[in-house]
Amino acid sequence: MNPIGKIVIVGGGTAGWMTAATLAKLLQRKVQIELVESEQIGTVGVGEATIPQIRLFNATLGLDEDEFIRRTQGTFKLGIEFVDWTRLGHAYHHAFGPVGGRDLGLVQFYQYWIKQQLGPGIDEIGAFTFNAIAARQNRFMRPAQVQNSPLASIAYAFHFDAGLYARFLREYSEALGVVRTEGLVKHTVLRAEDGFIDSVILDDDRRISGDLYIDCSGFRGLLIEQALQTGYHDWRHWLPCDRALAVPCESAGELLPYTRSTAREAGWQWRIPLQHRIGNGYVYCSEHLSEDEAAAKLLANLDGPAQADPRPLRFVTGMRKRFWNRNCVAIGLSSGFMEPLESTSIHFIQSSISKLVSLFPDRDFSQSSIDEYNRQVQFEFERSRDFLILHYKATERDDTAFWRHCAAMDIPDSLRDKIELFEASGRIFREHEELFTEASWLQVLLGQGVLPRAYHPMVDTLSQSEMEQMLNGVRGVLERSAAAVPKHADFIAKFCQAAPLRAA
Repeated sequence: MNPIGKIVIVGGGTAGWMTAATLAKLLQRKVQIELVESEQIGTVGVGEATIPQIRLFNATLGLDEDEFIRRTQGTFKLGIEFVDWTRLGHAYHHAFGPVGGRDLGLVQFYQYWIKQQLGPGIDEIGAFTFNAIAARQNRFMRPAQVQNSPLASIAYAFHFDAGLYARFLREYSEALGVVRTEGLVKHTVLRAEDGFIDSVILDDDRRISGDLYIDCSGFRGLLIEQALQTGYHDWRHWLPCDRALAVPCESAGELLPYTRSTAREAGWQWRIPLQHRIGNGYVYCSEHLSEDEAAAKLLANLDGPAQADPRPLRFVTGMRKRFWNRNCVAIGLSSGFMEPLESTSIHFIQSSISKLVSLFPDRDFSQSSIDEYNRQVQFEFERSRDFLILHYKATERDDTAFWRHCAAMDIPDSLRDKIELFEASGRIFREHEELFTEASWLQVLLGQGVLPRAYHPMVDTLSQSEMEQMLNGVRGVLERSAAAVPKHADFIAKFCQAAPLRAA
């Protein structure tokens, strides 16, 4: 063995400090960790909505959930509401957790719903999804110790202030020995013999060297792209939005336990409720909308007064051709970018860290391990890309040139196969370790108006009366369970109310 002696992380923000915290926790001071960042460079910081896997990350670090919520002005999240995506005036929930009751044998619950939908008709699938029911009533609680109840397995994630989360993790990391160095990286030195990174030179000519380099420098990709020229796959032909404006506003109305995504003329607007404010943004396509038009639309659709001017962001949706190149691993925005439609930005950071830990190198940097890392991350990016494309492609909207383009565009074969299988038979199969589950695909396929023509033949083992009794029974249990859950705001007030932020 030729163990890694020092890790250099270039860039802070959410990606840098999540990486530093995890490695510091797991390596237990046996490897030096130095993080280089500059206060002169701002972070993107709009990844404020998450998916349930973030709970596993926080648990790995041993974070107390109530303290985490208080420190980040956080709230809880049961899913995402999509408004005006399928057609104007239409809305549906992509809720976390299972759909319906228990599967009967090998036949999923939703197959019985499909049969009823194709026959006499039935309420939309959200009426059979606990999280969607609770979200619409603005209710939330953590899982309860109740057997055979939907309350025993409530799936949830968080909304939080990404800047406060990075600050929280910085304190955590430094307490475990991570050294933070203030400075701008102006140059990267490569080894002549193999092109590996030898060191980075700061703007004051300090030289920082390590064995493993982690690029958390955001869209700039200081190491992975500017130094190693790794290359990038551009996916704008499938995901045409390339701009965003972000703005916070004052809180207003009930504290909702879900993210809202509202489709607009040339993109979509996010709404993320925090304890101290609401995060808002407009993701749009610059070919169909100017920045001034986007800003006007965004500011006209806030729940409360804006607390700042809209902050512009430019991006190219896609991924690096390699995420791990020589002795450099790109994590966060330096590895690629998926617009935050399904709140995957922070998950990709978490997932990349997890895969790095699983394939952690020594100083010989086995190429087979590097190739396996790149294969796994590429698969996750590509399957998540397909899920995002589905939202744009499966639409009835034809009211603007942007939506007509989306409805007419070609899509990857992997997505086309999934849609055609579902349309023909109502079947969904999760491939390997795909991020999004069958329940997620089901809710978005149905929500976007993709309807199956048939159901699983084994559904017919139940008579029509037996099936209706089962469906009504499941719906009744879910509705009664949701009614027993406290209001989201009341739950936060009782367990994790944040103190008011002090003015900077």
